[in-house]
Amino acid sequence: MLRESALPILELFQELTMADVAFVVTMAAVFALVALIAKGVSKL
Repeated sequence: MLRESALPILELFQELTMADVAFVVTMAAVFALVALIAKGVSKL
């Protein structure tokens, strides 16, 4: 019973994990970009 109900949850977890990884990478890239812009502005 547990194994049958665990499969869809596992698939859902994998999809959520991939979405979370993509989200975190995107946020990290945006944060790095903002930090670079802030450094450039502070030099001016």
